[in-house]
Amino acid sequence: MAAYDFDEPSATHRQASSDAPSQEPGYDPNHVPDSVKSFVVHLYRHIREKNVYEIHQMYETSFQAISERFFKDTPWPSVDAVAHYVDNDHVFCLLYREMWFRHLYARLQPTLKQRIDSWDNYCSLFQVVLHGVVNMQLPNQWLWDMVDEFVYQFQSFCQYRAKMKNKTEQEIALLRQFDQAWNVYGVLNFLQALVEKSAIIQILEQEKEGLEQFTATDGYDYNGGSNVLKVLGYFSMVGLLRVHCLLGDYHTGLKCLQPIDITQQGVYVSVIGSHITTIYHYGFANLMLRRYVEAIREFNKILLYIYKTKQYHQKSPQYEQILKKNEQMYALLAISLSLCPQVKLVEETVNSQLREKYGEKMIRMQRYDDEAFTIYDELFSYACPKFITPSAPSFEEPLVNYNQDAYRLQLKLFLYEVKQQQLLSGVRTFLKVYSSISLGNLAKYMEVDESKLRTILLTYKHKTHSVDTDGKTISNADVDFYMDDDWVYVTDSKPPKRYGDYFLRQIVKLEAAINDLDRIKLD
Repeated sequence: MAAYDFDEPSATHRQASSDAPSQEPGYDPNHVPDSVKSFVVHLYRHIREKNVYEIHQMYETSFQAISERFFKDTPWPSVDAVAHYVDNDHVFCLLYREMWFRHLYARLQPTLKQRIDSWDNYCSLFQVVLHGVVNMQLPNQWLWDMVDEFVYQFQSFCQYRAKMKNKTEQEIALLRQFDQAWNVYGVLNFLQALVEKSAIIQILEQEKEGLEQFTATDGYDYNGGSNVLKVLGYFSMVGLLRVHCLLGDYHTGLKCLQPIDITQQGVYVSVIGSHITTIYHYGFANLMLRRYVEAIREFNKILLYIYKTKQYHQKSPQYEQILKKNEQMYALLAISLSLCPQVKLVEETVNSQLREKYGEKMIRMQRYDDEAFTIYDELFSYACPKFITPSAPSFEEPLVNYNQDAYRLQLKLFLYEVKQQQLLSGVRTFLKVYSSISLGNLAKYMEVDESKLRTILLTYKHKTHSVDTDGKTISNADVDFYMDDDWVYVTDSKPPKRYGDYFLRQIVKLEAAINDLDRIKLD
């Protein structure tokens, strides 16, 4: 906590508004059950003592258990009701309110006033982290949840504000009055400020030279310091990727994530929600930028990881979200492989699951007829992020809903790209058959004239190549070619067969069969 936090809070950072009273019948914001009193007292003590293990247990287990028992469909007690149990500590109250609002969003429907109050609380909390002398250590899970919830509430507010048609006069007056609440520039500025103030980019650079041990310690400070600013800065890079994806700015999103090498183990994998969110948005951004090979490679890795580990997260509050993102990423993998048939990049386990879920649809998607476009539309709509329009509405014009505008634009751009791929399916079929063929014969087989064929071949080259984050041109083609005079020469990139995977699978099957035989003998 800040050096002054356990005494009188600074006037600069003092929270002005208290929790908005809930409309839930029978809810008394000032009633504090004994279990809540015990929870806040012990959590406060553990934070003071920097006992990360106990903080994590209370945050992950106790908070969920008490919520389930006492506050299934009501908010927790207000911060004013618990403040005197924790010496009116300013930062602890900000942390409590952060959890209070998160619980409200998860279990109930927040009012506009509560959305605005939550924004004010995040502003106060991040201001303390950015400008105070923070000396506490918090679990990575909590720090990730702060960034994740901050972006989620921004997304939720934009969607809420864009549904103007049925807004009451009171709601419109509040939106006018608090026009800076959840402003896109404010959100981006906080995330960027956390990245810069934490110096996390420099820390990760120094780590490559062996001068830092950020990843080895999972971001924790074992020398009595604080992990809060560093880890918030680290997760804010993922937050920036997510925000830019919601805005449809995929290039900037990937640039924000660039300091994190996702080909290596990093702190982002220490929290399952962070791991999945990072790869989901990274893969989606690459898909929209036509970097299909990179998208396929990363979707394959994360889907294999979830397949192997999801049973360990069954009791986690994030379990349903893990399963949902898992299904969405299979849909995105189906899209990627239909546009760029690089099945060799996919592990057999993942490929088997994919065929089970989308095998028939993927066959139909290769036809590029009206039915195929309908399937592309369906899968994209199911698996894409909930795009947002960040600008405030015009209150002078007739009030209309515009919450679907950003989604419709991204869908239109995506389907336009799919339709352009229609030309390429015919070329790919012929290039797979021949090692070389004259331009005249290929034009005859495709039933087009030579000048049109040259245009199609140039389009194929363009659509199967893209520019990576470093500005280098990369190929996504499973079948490539070059031209010499009037001849087309095919360069098929056949991968080396991976016999190791096959033998490992057979060994596992053999061991299972031996175990079954041993069990039969014992019986």
